[in-house]
Amino acid sequence: MKTIDELLAAGVSGKRVFVRADLNVPLDGATITDDGRIRAVLPTIEALAEAGAKVVVASHLGRPKGAPDPAFSLLPAAERLGELLGAPVAFAQDTVGPAAHDAVDGLQPGQVAVIENLRFNPGETSKDDAERDAFADRLAALADVYVGDGFGAVHRRHASVYDLPKKLPHYAGYLITTEVGVLKKLTEDVRRPYVVALGGAKVSDKLAVIDELLGKADRLLIGGGMAYTFLKAKGHEVGISLLQEDQIPAVKEYMERAEKNGVELVLPVDVLVSPEFPDLKTKAPANPTTVAADAIPADQEGLDIGPETRKLYASKLADAATVFWNGPMGVFEHPDYAEGTKAVAQALVESKGFTVVGGGDSAAAVRTLGFDENAFGHISTGGGASLEYLEGKTLPGLAALED
Repeated sequence: MKTIDELLAAGVSGKRVFVRADLNVPLDGATITDDGRIRAVLPTIEALAEAGAKVVVASHLGRPKGAPDPAFSLLPAAERLGELLGAPVAFAQDTVGPAAHDAVDGLQPGQVAVIENLRFNPGETSKDDAERDAFADRLAALADVYVGDGFGAVHRRHASVYDLPKKLPHYAGYLITTEVGVLKKLTEDVRRPYVVALGGAKVSDKLAVIDELLGKADRLLIGGGMAYTFLKAKGHEVGISLLQEDQIPAVKEYMERAEKNGVELVLPVDVLVSPEFPDLKTKAPANPTTVAADAIPADQEGLDIGPETRKLYASKLADAATVFWNGPMGVFEHPDYAEGTKAVAQALVESKGFTVVGGGDSAAAVRTLGFDENAFGHISTGGGASLEYLEGKTLPGLAALED
């Protein structure tokens, strides 16, 4: 794929450059709680603006149902982008209508505009090729050149990600080239030992990547809500913990295959349990109990890995030459259940290997828990995209950027 450096070398002064970013930031009302994704696309936007381009930034946010919804407006993200750029950013209150055209037409070389949430138009996410293509045509009318830099969306076959780059000269931004370079280090000529830590709520979300990693990783550490399906598959009581009964046969098969392939699959040896889920708004003390992983009471829910598991996982990460971590170890949003996730993050910080935090909740946890982002080899902006790449899937947004 052609890169933004090639575009800059050819010259962009006065050209309208459409940047498909990922500004899908978490919001508390209109307040951004984590601006990591905005900061991740800054190098691309700044480089284009400094070269005299008229920069048109577009993104999705949340899951509006194909119609405008104030709760999912990109205005807070546009305002934060302006603060980070140190320059005004125009904001259009529609995607391809009069406001968008006025905002783009009003740009001077070096200026930036953000158009409203792409998913306010049903054509963005439509499964109908013709409807998606028609929306992509309307987006193409806003630009002369396309730069793909929304890595968190490249696994989506959406109009702005897949159809639009086919209609314009297209290039990969700095974020996408960085993300792809990192993922190649996890899939091609990997330095060993290669350790993968997987957490998060549902084992079904990770089955495909586990399937692929059983032929590539040396060690898999399992935590988060998905761990309880593994524990149940071993015949343990898991109480009222998150459980996907229908995935137990697949989990059993994977455990057998791990043993056959010589892949060390490590499960929690102790967990923090409580009879009720914690209050994440008030952060009221939850007073959890620590129990052995094979002794969870029938009326209790596992909400984090325990202290012995934290030590175990840290030791299993200590000698790694390559680490990929995706998914928190517990309900890290509550201080009583954050220690497991914190322990894994700290182990990565102390690692001498190449460490990758696989986006999504893991990236949010790193920032929420106060870790220095520079202490990790790479923090991805796209959890789902990273997992699908590791699964060996073709990502539509990357395929569209290939020539």
